[in-house]
Amino acid sequence: MKIAITGGHGFLGWHTASRLRALSGVDAVRLGREHFADPQRLATSLAGVDAVLHLAGVNRAGSDEEVEQGNVALARELAKALRREGRPIDVVYANSVQAELDNPYGRGKAAAAAELAAVVQASGGHLADLLLPNLFGEHGRPAYNSFVATFAHEVAAGRRPTVTGDREVPLLHAQDAARELLDSVGRTERRTVEAEPRAISEVLTLLEEAHTLYATRGEIPPLPGRFEVNLFNTYRAAAFPAMWPLSPQVHSDNRGDLFETVRSHGGTGQSFVSTTLPGQMRGDHYHLHKVERFFVLKGEAEIRLRRLLHDEVVTFRLSGERPSFVDMPTLWVHDIRNVGSSELVTMFWADQLLDPDNPDQYPEKVALP
Repeated sequence: MKIAITGGHGFLGWHTASRLRALSGVDAVRLGREHFADPQRLATSLAGVDAVLHLAGVNRAGSDEEVEQGNVALARELAKALRREGRPIDVVYANSVQAELDNPYGRGKAAAAAELAAVVQASGGHLADLLLPNLFGEHGRPAYNSFVATFAHEVAAGRRPTVTGDREVPLLHAQDAARELLDSVGRTERRTVEAEPRAISEVLTLLEEAHTLYATRGEIPPLPGRFEVNLFNTYRAAAFPAMWPLSPQVHSDNRGDLFETVRSHGGTGQSFVSTTLPGQMRGDHYHLHKVERFFVLKGEAEIRLRRLLHDEVVTFRLSGERPSFVDMPTLWVHDIRNVGSSELVTMFWADQLLDPDNPDQYPEKVALP
């Protein structure tokens, strides 16, 4: 199935395209502002597409009118392109729970849904209209995507945000939103996606507690549930790559050296050790949820990471002469190579026990062809 994603380079678009590649091996047709600025280019991009996930939207602008009409205009341009195709194309619309409220953003999102419903119904396709709550996750833009993104970046930078007007906010991780969107392809439905209500102050407290443990010592905070793991991964994305690598305190005496590799405050975990011969490499994969640590104990290693669907590679050089470690952020492809002349000994730790039927590990090369 060929799927196009409008807003494909934005926050939710990137998460959705990444999930589609991980679980289906399919690369989405990612449509951005340049496509909506050129009707012919937009129409051409839809050739052969089976479904469109319409995630593009306007939630910040110079005026309320721009917010409202901006969302309608995007839907209208997409509707024109779909009409030109003259065949059934399924559409999944990333609507908002605010579509049921009388505010500029809500009115714009609701009107956009009506524009899409008319053209999809006329062509014989299916429209899934999903009302999404507040989203958070890795690589959200601070002061734009959500207060969680703002808090995560501020806390990771060592600053202390303040909470005004504390209240409970329904929150949904972007990967869970992506799952709902992809699962709705081919359906005709309108539904509100469930979320987990969390107080704004609670989110900030969890981020600050994680930072206290993680930023200087690399200790893993308590991760009692899926929400805490997702929030921790959001914080880790904001902290990467500036905080790496870390080196533990080494205790030495006449017997040798002793140092701690992982201290996890609650939850499950699994450790294992590998040896790697000179010139050999391990990895070339990524994870959607797993927290993973590479700790070089002996030898010379090069760790490379590349954010999925991006080109830039981040490289770290680690040596057993000074034992140190780097944690792998979610949705970053990574590998580790022995660049020395002797055996490389590496300890790996993950926050979850390996499930052979669902290992949360997806093959992808760091180095692009």
